[in-house]
Amino acid sequence: MRIGMLLPLSGFGPQAATARGMKQGGELALFELDTPLVQLIVKDDGGTAQGAAQAATDAIGEGAEILVGPLTAEATVAVAPVARQANVPVLSFSNDRRAAGPGVYLMSVLPEQEVERIVAYAAARGKRRFAALLPDDGYGQVIEPALHRAAQRHGGSVAAVTRYPLTANAMLEPVRMLADGLRQSTDTVAPVDTLLVAGGAEVLPQIDPILTYSGVRGDTVQFIGTGGWDYPNAGRAQAFVGGWYPGPDPHGWRDYVQRFSRTFGQPPPRLSSLAYDAVSIAITLSSAEPGQRFTTETLTRPAGFTGIDGHLRFRADGLSERAIAVLELQTFGGHVLDPAQSVPPPDGR
Repeated sequence: MRIGMLLPLSGFGPQAATARGMKQGGELALFELDTPLVQLIVKDDGGTAQGAAQAATDAIGEGAEILVGPLTAEATVAVAPVARQANVPVLSFSNDRRAAGPGVYLMSVLPEQEVERIVAYAAARGKRRFAALLPDDGYGQVIEPALHRAAQRHGGSVAAVTRYPLTANAMLEPVRMLADGLRQSTDTVAPVDTLLVAGGAEVLPQIDPILTYSGVRGDTVQFIGTGGWDYPNAGRAQAFVGGWYPGPDPHGWRDYVQRFSRTFGQPPPRLSSLAYDAVSIAITLSSAEPGQRFTTETLTRPAGFTGIDGHLRFRADGLSERAIAVLELQTFGGHVLDPAQSVPPPDGR
């Protein structure tokens, strides 16, 4: 049985480095699960939609029965018609729900699911008045309506949303304006008690000193985040220490890091676990007869699958349902506040 892996491997930028770590994650799954009759066909998609479509065509032409990857939504959308025509399912690494569809399943945790999880946790602890600091990009456009829906669902409201540009110098003024608004709200009847900061390793260290200088501290407002907070050394951004964020239970990840590092001599990029889990799922289902291995029924089985990042189940529409923990950011990593639970079956049993 052949698994096609589509990744933007060429080049020297961060995306290529991540892709190479994901390729190694898939190879580690193949090695650890030790299934001699399974082969991994790796194709470089060049980081473009056209390249991804060609890579999918080539992998399928070489006998791939399932595709893992590509990395982005644009590439996934390009791959989808190629894969559907050949009746080959896709386990994509995109977290954009618009890339999902029949036969195209998303491995990633959706931003909307992360926001729902962290807002529900905050609301259960009495938080009701939310503000948000969001990137001025497509990711921020997904987070904002998700925050409004989650806050309303759990009896809260959103007092203010501030967008920040992705360039360091341009962040200063919007973050200062937000800080001024938060300080002024402390004297109102319904002060803001929770601030959602959406961002990751590229922006949190830049926002950190601006918030600190502006006097916004965790003892006056509870910081919450998204899965972007789940990266090594996030605790160096001192303003966010003590903040809450959603993510997979870290125990599986820590064990994976040790195994990966022993094998390849360096720690994996965070997305590498998605590739490991995608290849593991394909191997898990490979024992069935050809033509029966990767049907909609097998991929969307109620029991789901368990991997490095915990339990997940694919829906028929291509979206995934994942068990997500809530963690508190500490100086040296995340501490689990509320463990991830197994995703219940669709009928609730």
